[in-house]
Amino acid sequence: MFKSVSNQQHFPKLEKEILEFWEKENIFKKSIENRKGREEFIFYDGPPFATGLPHYGHLLAGIIKDIIPRYQTMRGKYVDRRFGWDCHGLPVEMEMQNELGLKSSQDIIDYGVAKFNESCRNIVLRYTDEWEKTVKRLGRWVDFENDYKTMDLSFMESIWWVFKTIYDQGLIYESFKVLPYSWKAGTSLSNFEANLNYKDVQDPAVTVKFPLRDEKDTYFLAWTTTPWTLISNLALCVNEEVEYIQAPKHVNDVSDFYDLEKPESYITSKNFYIQSRDNYQLFYEHFFLLYLYVLNLKRKKPIEINTGNKTCNKNKIFYG
Repeated sequence: MFKSVSNQQHFPKLEKEILEFWEKENIFKKSIENRKGREEFIFYDGPPFATGLPHYGHLLAGIIKDIIPRYQTMRGKYVDRRFGWDCHGLPVEMEMQNELGLKSSQDIIDYGVAKFNESCRNIVLRYTDEWEKTVKRLGRWVDFENDYKTMDLSFMESIWWVFKTIYDQGLIYESFKVLPYSWKAGTSLSNFEANLNYKDVQDPAVTVKFPLRDEKDTYFLAWTTTPWTLISNLALCVNEEVEYIQAPKHVNDVSDFYDLEKPESYITSKNFYIQSRDNYQLFYEHFFLLYLYVLNLKRKKPIEINTGNKTCNKNKIFYG
């Protein structure tokens, strides 16, 4: 009555046979057509960029995107599924810039914005055949023949309609959000776009010498991993409960005088001595010319900085 099933199966072969059967009999299309007129289930699918090949993240998300519409179809609902292509954003523009040898926004302007946009349109569907082959091999049911592209006017106009509808309902508001930013592209970046150029780099740590105002040839050394903030630096913070070490002025490399692997060694080193101050009124000269204008402004009420035991006037810190 039943055919015997061998326990020696080649699963990839079985999968291909099933895929061939679905294709030959138009099973996917029939599953949609025989449910027309029934309750509709709409599945919003975020389209991928067509300028790159699918990777593991696409495959995993694609399986999830297939399970939900299949389940709703099995419940008797009408679930139309059209594959989409994201044609906007930096990935397309970056690829075109590399092809054309354009290094900056000004280069794009010189090349011609309209001409550049047309070049981008010509490459957005470069890997569609590879995408269709991979998605179908996964067994995902989705319509490639009636696909949509975000660069289609009908799609863009629908997005503007949605936005205006939400705006008319008073649900749009203006606020602030911290985002990665590309100075080269002149635009904010999504997390995905920021990771496109992710790389390991040497941390830009620097040690800065701050000259003390009241002691000639004396400097405070401050270590920072964010040197780009130094231009707006207003003060150095010291701790009354911490002992500070003062080295002779001829010292160029502090590592010459103590073992970095043994921090306790510097306390007893003859090349250093403990520098103690009761109130820690350590005023230093500001060394960025950009602040000269600010320092000479007449303030109606001086800004104060709390240094621990006493409060000092900022104007005194930034003298001269």
